[in-house]
Amino acid sequence: MHIIDSPKVYLVAKTTLTPNGLDQYLQDIGNPNWRPDPDVSDTENLIEAAGRMCYRSWESYDPDKPDATNPNVSRVRNGNEGYLGNILASAHGSVLEHASATFILRGVSRVLTHELVRHRAGMAYSQESLRYVRLDKLGVWLPKPVRENQDARETFRTVVTYLEKVQRDLADLFDIDHIKSFKTKKKLTSMFRRLAPIGLGTTIMVTGNLRAWRHIIAMRTSPAAEEEIRGVVGQIATICKQEFPNAFQDMIQDPETEAWIFEHQKV
Repeated sequence: MHIIDSPKVYLVAKTTLTPNGLDQYLQDIGNPNWRPDPDVSDTENLIEAAGRMCYRSWESYDPDKPDATNPNVSRVRNGNEGYLGNILASAHGSVLEHASATFILRGVSRVLTHELVRHRAGMAYSQESLRYVRLDKLGVWLPKPVRENQDARETFRTVVTYLEKVQRDLADLFDIDHIKSFKTKKKLTSMFRRLAPIGLGTTIMVTGNLRAWRHIIAMRTSPAAEEEIRGVVGQIATICKQEFPNAFQDMIQDPETEAWIFEHQKV
């Protein structure tokens, strides 16, 4: 058994623009006076482009550019931060769904993943398969009440160490190391996992659009959320705030509860 000090979160992918395609579209609608801000992430530029496309608000109305401008629009908001701020304030959350971020969560328990995968809309998951991965050594993360209680720590250690031995005993019982058939090994490994603890450490890759991440952050950093998922999603919130400051400009952390809260909860 080994104790996991802290689950890790890695941002491994985010939305990028295809500049040639966007440029071609802008030329086809009359070449409005708008281009992606080079100082802003592609993710946030895409959200702005989606909003401007919806309202034909690339620039103020120009009768010579009927495909790019709207006679109802006499003034446009310039700048990505202000434009996205208005989107957030008006709860026009659908345009946030065009942008996504992918994270790998390492050293998280299946307690956490079972809760996380309940968020389905706008999310994709790929989790380490225990039908294929042998559980020779079990890693666990200890909640705060266990870390602060020596007897509880010993109870956790005793039980997990025993279950770790069960995995090795089953492998010896079926002599799995000398079986050549991968199909047979997979069946046995799948069987062994039934005696593994739900708190064992695992790895999961998670992709979500920014609207979905905003919802998950609000739900899973709440004081009412489970301790482990609060900490992991809190790491995700910190990364999102750094990577997409305009799209998360209304997200702040409560200094007392450490929950991340949004001024505009509807999005």
